[in-house]
Amino acid sequence: MPRSIDETFLALPLRPLADAALARARSLGADHADFRLERVRSANWVLRDARPAGSRDTTDLGYAVRVVHGGSWGFAAGVDLTQDGAARVAAQAVAMAKLSAKIIAAAGSDERVELAPEPSHGEQTWVSAYEVDPFDVPDAEKTGRLAEWSERLLSAPGVTHVDARLWAVRENKFYADTAGTVTTQQRVRVLPELTAVAVDAASGRFDSMRTLAPPAGRGWEYLTGTDWDWDAELAEIPDLLAGKLAAPSVEPGAYDLVIDPSNLFLTIHESIGHATELDRALGYEAAYAGTSFATFDGLGSLKYGSPLMNVTGDRTAEHGLATTGYDDEGVRTQSWDLVKDGVLVGYQMDRRTARLKGFERSNGCAFADSSAHVPLQRMANVSLQPAPGGPDTAGLIAGVERGIYVVGNGSWSIDMQRYNFQFTGQRFFRIENGRLAGQVRDVAYQATTTDFWGAMEAVGGPQTYVMGGSFMCGKAQPGQLAAVSHGCPSALFRDITILNTTQESGR
Repeated sequence: MPRSIDETFLALPLRPLADAALARARSLGADHADFRLERVRSANWVLRDARPAGSRDTTDLGYAVRVVHGGSWGFAAGVDLTQDGAARVAAQAVAMAKLSAKIIAAAGSDERVELAPEPSHGEQTWVSAYEVDPFDVPDAEKTGRLAEWSERLLSAPGVTHVDARLWAVRENKFYADTAGTVTTQQRVRVLPELTAVAVDAASGRFDSMRTLAPPAGRGWEYLTGTDWDWDAELAEIPDLLAGKLAAPSVEPGAYDLVIDPSNLFLTIHESIGHATELDRALGYEAAYAGTSFATFDGLGSLKYGSPLMNVTGDRTAEHGLATTGYDDEGVRTQSWDLVKDGVLVGYQMDRRTARLKGFERSNGCAFADSSAHVPLQRMANVSLQPAPGGPDTAGLIAGVERGIYVVGNGSWSIDMQRYNFQFTGQRFFRIENGRLAGQVRDVAYQATTTDFWGAMEAVGGPQTYVMGGSFMCGKAQPGQLAAVSHGCPSALFRDITILNTTQESGR
């Protein structure tokens, strides 16, 4: 059923505050001004062995004014929900822009802030695709669901402990700018997760197995089985965990890999998602693991991977964590190509970086995680497209004589240009003569970005496509967090270097 904006958010003095702030910014000579009021509610429920182990429920409310004045940015934020307070914050933003202009001039720079054009969209309302707001569900029902799942796992032989948690966020934003765009939006997202732990009392050896259900732009319905088969997943975890605990350590070397979407999404995030952020590619951003090897001079020519590689940036995908109707610069969101037939053809942009490199408009990638922070160019839902008519995962495995099937995400490491990397996972299965032949452990795969994606020989069909993602992608200083999804099919990679993590650690 269609959802509507929370009435308690609409009851706030949204338009009067925006009108007061924008009027003051105009009167002080701002070339551009935007006003953004946010209310973000975030909550966690945590259980340990089916018993409550903590909870948190916080709401952040405030507003911000950002201006371009005299060719410089100015930004200020406040919490005084009066028109006089909003006007004062706008004046502070203009004063900050004037101070920035003096500092830039003293440094001998003549670079001016200019924004790519964006048409006025008038008044717009947008609500994400979910059915039941998790904050409308009683806490006892939420913890009861987690407890029942935990008890189901604890009753299985070999399961020693179970950790369970649910993270839910409801994000409301009101935006208005001097061009006439006014947007009111609401997004809901959830992250349910259970981790089973097995301990071998005789040897002291232990291991864990986590659910594969990804975070999603959905509501409470995600936990009721309508969008994910929780019963099937929980039923298989005890046997998988026992097999993992008893599995032999991998022999390092070169292997063919079939990588499940539950693992591949993170490799996409680190080696493609961050690398195709235009501010990193231009050297304007280096926090949280550096800039990018995919520099602007490679646009249209850099061979990113095999001809089977087609990657999109998308701020419109249903249930995507980075999906919204309009970004934090009033840009209508869209979908576009980043890599086409293995070649770099696009970037993720905000209005300033788009104008710097002569693009006609931004593709809607500006986002701030709270009213206290300035919008940044943030990651879209970056996704590897499946092959129409492509094989299922079993078909990919059937084409491998000696390899490993990788499932679930684990730890990762990547260099300061998003080029040299290694990734682990949760579950690793030997492939022998086209069949799975039991689990192995201590596996990490290592490559450079272009070698890895160049080794992609086959891409699964739409039936293998799953949208994974992260609730906590970090960027900038001061640091900001954003949620982002990455869809992908299963895929086959030839001759990838496998490390033994236990040997590499010196144990």
